Amino acid sequence: MKAKIVFLHKPYDLRIEEIELPKLKPDEILVKIEACGICGSDVECYIGKSAEGRYDIAPYTPGHEWAGQIVEIGNRVSTFNVGDKVTGDCVLDCGYCCNCKNGKMPSACENMRETGFRPDSPGGMGEYLIIEERYAHKLPDEWSYEEGALVEPFSVGYFGIWGNGGYVDASDTVIIFGAGPIGLSALIVAKAARAKVIIVEPFKNRNNLALKLGADEVIDPTACNLKDEILKLTDGLGGSVVVEASGNDNAIASIFDVAGHSARVRLIGHSVGRKVPVEIGLTIWKTLAITGSGGIKNFMPRTIRFMERIKNEFDFKALISHRYPFKDIHAAFNKAANDKKNAFKVMLKF
Repeated sequence: MKAKIVFLHKPYDLRIEEIELPKLKPDEILVKIEACGICGSDVECYIGKSAEGRYDIAPYTPGHEWAGQIVEIGNRVSTFNVGDKVTGDCVLDCGYCCNCKNGKMPSACENMRETGFRPDSPGGMGEYLIIEERYAHKLPDEWSYEEGALVEPFSVGYFGIWGNGGYVDASDTVIIFGAGPIGLSALIVAKAARAKVIIVEPFKNRNNLALKLGADEVIDPTACNLKDEILKLTDGLGGSVVVEASGNDNAIASIFDVAGHSARVRLIGHSVGRKVPVEIGLTIWKTLAITGSGGIKNFMPRTIRFMERIKNEFDFKALISHRYPFKDIHAAFNKAANDKKNAFKVMLKF
């Protein structure tokens, strides 16, 4: 069976190629892709600013925010049927190495793969995707494929707050740095718990969307003294939960100024490879609990249940700013790469 599949060969070298799909292994499913989001990490790989995408090994197929319909299953697949709507994990653990057997995060797996970042784990930017049964997750029949493609990015914001022992409730004041898709997913999670949420974001259009999704306050950090403004809005207490979802150096450095005593600091935004000066001593006197969140662990089914139960309260598709047909993928990537102020979540439709 032939299919048109995207391959990223090197920075800015994105090609749609027709290939012969391999036969399914017994534990694999064949998914007809219907929607796939372009993540900021996809853009960073596309413009050559990230080593996460491994085209140094061989061309690979991007796309870890996908949804589609199963059209064929391997002879040992037992949890899915042809016709099911599905999405899938991004970070793929092997399940049998020492770290996996000790229950560590998939990012600790000694044989870790990443859907849409490596030649051995192709992503959803193609007409079809083959993936192992254990990494796929069933979506409710009534969901749109766009909503299904938002599960992976939403799971990052959700796990960023609740994973690895985290929590939020109505007594909390949550400060979120960054109003991109991940930051706004964290906003939705916090507002579903009825927490007070303050968004820190310089782009006005993103702040407007944050207000639409329920933010109590939005702050442009370039237009004020951020620490003074946060303390004013929190009666001098600071945030009880601080979520860093921007990866911005100034935001990271500001965390310890605006966090309240005994705050839970949740780090999601990517900054690997950079040294960011921070006043780390404040973590001692404020007794801060700092938790990183790289990938998720056993959270996709929970994310789907969570989204299903609050989808009448929050418009998830409001996160999508632009839609492009698959054949216009080059225009879609150029929009995502060159118009970050306005391009929020760019979605490919099949």
